[in-house]
Amino acid sequence: MTKPFARPLTTSLNAALRDTPVVCLLGPRQCGKTTLARMLEPRHTYITFDDDAALAFARADPTGFVAALPPRVILDEIQRVPELLRTIKLAVDRDRRPGRFVLTGSANLLLLPGLGDSLAGRMEVVQLQPLTAAEQARAPGRFLASLLAGRLKPSIVTTAPKAPLELALQVVAGGFPEAVARAPTRARSWHREYLRTLLERDLKDVARVRDTAAVGRLLEMLALRTGELLNVSSLGNDLGLRRETVEHYLEVCERLYLVRRLQPWHRNHANRLIKSPKVHLVDSGLACTLMGLTAADWSTQRSRFGHLVESFVVQQFIAQAGWTDPDLRFWHYRDKDMVEVDLVITRGRQTWGVEVKSAVTATPADGQGLRRLAEQCGNDYQGGVLLYAGDSAFALGDKQTLAVPLSRLWQM
Repeated sequence: MTKPFARPLTTSLNAALRDTPVVCLLGPRQCGKTTLARMLEPRHTYITFDDDAALAFARADPTGFVAALPPRVILDEIQRVPELLRTIKLAVDRDRRPGRFVLTGSANLLLLPGLGDSLAGRMEVVQLQPLTAAEQARAPGRFLASLLAGRLKPSIVTTAPKAPLELALQVVAGGFPEAVARAPTRARSWHREYLRTLLERDLKDVARVRDTAAVGRLLEMLALRTGELLNVSSLGNDLGLRRETVEHYLEVCERLYLVRRLQPWHRNHANRLIKSPKVHLVDSGLACTLMGLTAADWSTQRSRFGHLVESFVVQQFIAQAGWTDPDLRFWHYRDKDMVEVDLVITRGRQTWGVEVKSAVTATPADGQGLRRLAEQCGNDYQGGVLLYAGDSAFALGDKQTLAVPLSRLWQM
């Protein structure tokens, strides 16, 4: 039997359970929330709202359902019974002992209308992402912490660079535990079934959508455009949908943790900065299935894989932030000269830049965006890193910018 993956987010969850009455573990369906919650709190009674009887009871009589609960409980898939949150709030107001309720949800409650503040001051939300490459390698996942602390160092490798097959396999695998445990062809079957279940069942838990097939087509289109600036009007034209409909479907995909919009970074509201967000599919493996790509396509589909690698890296950093520093914020940068940085990380005014390149070589010219970002930030700029598919880590023209192999994300 395969040993379960260690989840570094456990530390953040345990801290919340020690001082907060309601801890809500949110993340995509099948990313490991239930497994983690039950491992953390084995003495809690476990109830899932995928069970029709529990679901019917909770919807028909929320007050009676909560009154009948044991002192400590895990309520799984809470987004299926949003009316229960108000009753939980009243129960917590009567008894504020920490760790009473552990909720899990496969939809982002903070993005559901009317639910974001239902338990304000009583609930801490912890976001669990699909497995990172570091978690899959059973490594600590400290690359982000090393970047923030300025601990990344040059390490020249004298051997010739290898073809980035390992990187291609990581991108195609994605991070869903069930998918990464399977052979690639079986993983693609799992991804297709996963999407079918989301569209046919989970969609109705978070929104009123009459044409679920249109949401599926939108996801296929977004997979082809992952890592690019979002153009809602263009998507609408290609899909034959009104702009308002595309916006609504985009919000639904965000609620289900399928899609992420990365907002533009700007020091101020100067008009020379492009304000469009970038769109990323959260899981690169799911994106590859939607695009029909395999690891063998790396050499012939370089442009598409370039965008996929960018989405893959964005996901690695956001996931590592969950156990490194949840207060970090993430952006992209692009100015009027089309100079850009794929990922901008901020903590207050402190700013770091991350550029992503799928080639096996890196030159000082590749650091142009990072240098422009440094100019914009002044003393707030803490450093930048260019992640590429080579083997060596070296200074990229200045002390503030380091070229680092992408494999460090899971080998460090």
